[in-house]
Amino acid sequence: MAKIIAGVATSHIPAVGAALDLGKTEEPYWQPVFKGYEKAKEWFKETKPDAIILIYNDHASAFSLEMIPTFAIGCADQFAPADEGWGPRPVPVVHGYPELAWHIAQSTILDEFDMTIINKMDVDHGLTVPLSLMFGQPTEWPCKVIPLAVNVVQYPPPTGNRCYNLGKAIQRAVESFESNERIVIMGTGGMSHQLQGPRAGFINSAFDKAFLDGLTQDPDALAKISHLTYVQEAGSEGIELVMWLIMRGALNQDLKEVHRHYHVPASNTAVGHIILENV
Repeated sequence: MAKIIAGVATSHIPAVGAALDLGKTEEPYWQPVFKGYEKAKEWFKETKPDAIILIYNDHASAFSLEMIPTFAIGCADQFAPADEGWGPRPVPVVHGYPELAWHIAQSTILDEFDMTIINKMDVDHGLTVPLSLMFGQPTEWPCKVIPLAVNVVQYPPPTGNRCYNLGKAIQRAVESFESNERIVIMGTGGMSHQLQGPRAGFINSAFDKAFLDGLTQDPDALAKISHLTYVQEAGSEGIELVMWLIMRGALNQDLKEVHRHYHVPASNTAVGHIILENV
């Protein structure tokens, strides 16, 4: 059967994508950010997963206030980079994995998760920036990608506990898929940041680092963090961290932390990144 071999989490800051696209990665401001992803690039080259399940949130590119799915899985053959107002990023089209995506949709829905099935969708920086951080700027992405969008923009978002349990359901789904493929699951967004209001620019490094520790040591405790605590401790956009809990829920309890990267600031946001391998 297929299996999830590892989980990866990373921030998906749009300015990081712009720095990549404009060739600014070696500038003094950006160099420390990108240096922390060199290990991830090496790890993916060595690991060579067959597919990635990428958890992200749409930023009003595919969805709007007219339609807000809590969880939406992309089941199409491909997904084009979205135009977010200044043209699509110059990155490859994302090739999907319809067979596995439909299997996950069926399995999670029968597992009592309300999953919206998407057969046509453009993907924005929430998905493409993490791929660029892991693979650089290739002419084609090296593996298939299943997009799984989570509403963390319009209240109410799902709870951390709901996301954690969805990750467990995704692991069950993958392990019931008849293939020998090796899958990596990615959680993106965060870490602490706030983009508006009196606390714009808010960063809480202590909370961020404790969250990274918890992914390895005590994910059950992280799953209990409330919406209000995220807002208080991680800023209004810190709620994106619930998507990391989907990634963590899809892994075994026993795992190995392979790499960790944390840097402040990057466009008034804390950059976080971790690689966890199942053992």
